[in-house]
Amino acid sequence: MTRRADRLFQIAELLRGRRLTTAQQLADWLSVSPRTVYRDVRDLQLSGVPIEGEAGIGYRLNRAASLPPLTFTAEELAALAAGARMLETWGGARSALAKIASAMPADKRATLDRLAVFAPSFHIDRAFSEKVDALHEAVDGRRIVSFAYRDRLGAQTTRRVWPLGLVYWGGRWTIGAWCELREDFRTFDIARMNAVAVHAPFPDEAGKRLADYLRKANAPVR
Repeated sequence: MTRRADRLFQIAELLRGRRLTTAQQLADWLSVSPRTVYRDVRDLQLSGVPIEGEAGIGYRLNRAASLPPLTFTAEELAALAAGARMLETWGGARSALAKIASAMPADKRATLDRLAVFAPSFHIDRAFSEKVDALHEAVDGRRIVSFAYRDRLGAQTTRRVWPLGLVYWGGRWTIGAWCELREDFRTFDIARMNAVAVHAPFPDEAGKRLADYLRKANAPVR
């Protein structure tokens, strides 16, 4: 599944230079549903991307318009650089910063290259990085995740959860979720998760949303 930020970028690129593209064509190219395309196009239009057309007919990017260059303050550039360098071992962080840089005016791009802002690099092995990426996509796509889990005492269980968000704290990556087995919110240490598999989407149920998880805040790490 394509990450939403990448998907939005790809939609704009796919529409660039084409006469008319249907939502079904975009859905087929991106391996998502037409409904997802409708939502993404609407969000792009609301953010100022000059997409013309409507659902059921097709879309195109207005050739007379151009996407405005990204502009950032010095403080914002420093924050971007520090964040990307903190996670530079992950391809996603590097490619995201490269995309941002390519959309900047030349003077701002030069400023970004010169920034003497550094952050500790978290050296994450490839297998762990791929596991976090899969979980991130499950959160983004609201899809059920199953996995084998080993708790702090070494006990093994099999879990099916509704993933709500990834959190880095206390020197470790965790995932907050609604656990079907415990029928409650839980926070899982990703390093202790194995055989991760992504399944069908989970429903949007009151009391089991990210906001509910955050309000609880003390969902224990098992």
